Amino acid sequence: MLAIGLMSGTSRDGIDAALIDTDGEGQVQAVEFHVMAYDEGFRLRLAEACQRAMAMEKPGFEPLIASVEAELTELHVQAVADLLGRSGHIAEDIGVIGFHGHTVAHRPDRGWTWQIGDGGSLAGAFGIAVVADLRSADVAAGGQGAPLMPVYHRALAQGLEKPAAVLNLGGVANITFIGSDGTLIAFDTGMASGLIDNWMQTHGQAAYDAGGACAARGEVDEARLAAMMADPWFDLPPPKSIDREAFSIEAVRGLSLEDGAATLTAFTAAAVARGLDQLPERPTRIYAAGGGRHNDTLMAMLAQRTGAEMLSVDGLGWDGDALEAQGFAYMAVRHLKGLPISLPGTTGVPAPMTGGVLFRA
Repeated sequence: MLAIGLMSGTSRDGIDAALIDTDGEGQVQAVEFHVMAYDEGFRLRLAEACQRAMAMEKPGFEPLIASVEAELTELHVQAVADLLGRSGHIAEDIGVIGFHGHTVAHRPDRGWTWQIGDGGSLAGAFGIAVVADLRSADVAAGGQGAPLMPVYHRALAQGLEKPAAVLNLGGVANITFIGSDGTLIAFDTGMASGLIDNWMQTHGQAAYDAGGACAARGEVDEARLAAMMADPWFDLPPPKSIDREAFSIEAVRGLSLEDGAATLTAFTAAAVARGLDQLPERPTRIYAAGGGRHNDTLMAMLAQRTGAEMLSVDGLGWDGDALEAQGFAYMAVRHLKGLPISLPGTTGVPAPMTGGVLFRA
């Protein structure tokens, strides 16, 4: 069926909207993709909502978060309308929407994860069934609730030589590993572009380090990097996940703009290298997706610190910008068919399970 997937990621820069044709199993065909950027005002309100949510003991009513959720939902309605217009399809052609919403806090250590976004309102706006709240059931069952992309990566990677590894570089980084025997393992490795973006926004008057140009001019402070890598989270065995707010730029305060960017970029690369040490086989080639793959300095540091060849998924014919949105469309179809979206090896859930809440048209 035709399915739409929507993703507002940890980079907080906008909505990715993808339309695919899929059976939720081995057949996937990309149809259309659209990006709708957030304006600066909403991006700041969303960041504040995330900070407030992380300070709460558990999800509950908070006026700012409720207001941001309503605004976020309306923006997703607009993104779907724009995607349909670009594709030439009408709402009646679409079988389901996979609506990730936005993660304002991810606390599997406390037994909860919180994605805002009103699935019922989105379903009502178009008369299309919506599958939302895709992580909560996994966390409630004892899983990490992340990463969820491995089932989609596995479908796309059927023809790749194994072992294979797909590294998603958004605000947070996560890796999907498919072993020679078909073993599927996935986990967050740490930060990706989140801290680099924070540093550039607060110190460099830029939204992000375009191409890694700022980091390329700096020197890595190895002592500060070692202190950051000493966090005990990195020694936890997978599967594991982490919230973007778990680390901050405080560790590089006082460094020059360039040295801070270089050190934070190296932090991402060193964390991925540490993650590879926890795999049963070490991949010699890693395919990168997400915005971080456009950061040449990050890609070079990843190659240096992991010893693996770093390649963009685009070279495989995949769209590295659309992958996550496509994945949620794929998972929505799997939900309708009763197929699992998370597995013991990907989130640590005790048994394969179908997540998500269905909002009927």
